[in-house]
Amino acid sequence: MPNPLSYLTLHERRPAGLGQIDISLAELRGDSARMAPHWVVPPMATAAPVPPSLIHGIVVSPASARLVGSMSVYGD
Repeated sequence: MPNPLSYLTLHERRPAGLGQIDISLAELRGDSARMAPHWVVPPMATAAPVPPSLIHGIVVSPASARLVGSMSVYGD
């Protein structure tokens, strides 16, 4: 695998101060774009729905239930 920083010549590299990074955001984005094809993400397994009759032992306070019920993602 080639060195991801091999395209930088010595005069392009900037010295970094203590605790600083010596790469610009554009360089970081370019490095990330070149590395992305090497990162394989396994397909996620889809979770099967669980019937409410199988859910046991969960206690939710009335205030929490109202809060979740008022969220458009869950309750409306």
